[in-house]
Amino acid sequence: MELQMNGTALKAFMAEHFPQVADDFRVLAVRPGEITLEMAVGESHLRPGGTISGPAMFALADVAVYLALLAVIGPKALAVTTNSSMDFLRKPAAGRPLRAEARILKLGRVLAVGDVLIFSEGCAEPVARASLTYSIPPERK
Repeated sequence: MELQMNGTALKAFMAEHFPQVADDFRVLAVRPGEITLEMAVGESHLRPGGTISGPAMFALADVAVYLALLAVIGPKALAVTTNSSMDFLRKPAAGRPLRAEARILKLGRVLAVGDVLIFSEGCAEPVARASLTYSIPPERK
C-alpha cells in the first residue's frame, strides 16, 4: 500500500465533504494502511452516567477506518461502510479526548476491512475495539 493522501489532504477532504464534523477530528499520524486519529470530546458526546456514548465512539471508529482507507485509495467520497462490529471494553473518561488507532487489514478491489482500537486519554488499555468493512466505489471509465 502506498500513501495517496497525507494528514493535510485528509483534513481538507473532511472540511470539504463533512464540514459538520470535520473539526471534531484531528489526524495525529498517517502511514500506508494506518492512521491515528483524535476526537475532541464535549457535552454532546456524553450519555447519562458521565461517560462517552457508544454512538460517539462508533463515529470515531468509522471515521478512522474511512480516512485510513482514503489515505491509500485517494479521495473517494463514496466509499461506504457495509459492515461493522464494536466491542465496548472499558468506561472512557468523560471530557477527555479519544484516540483511535486504525489499520487496514485487507484492501481488495471492491472491499476493504479495517480494525480500530480506541483509547481514552490517561488510560493505557483500549476502551473499545471495532472492525469495519468498506465498499470501494468502482472506477468510472
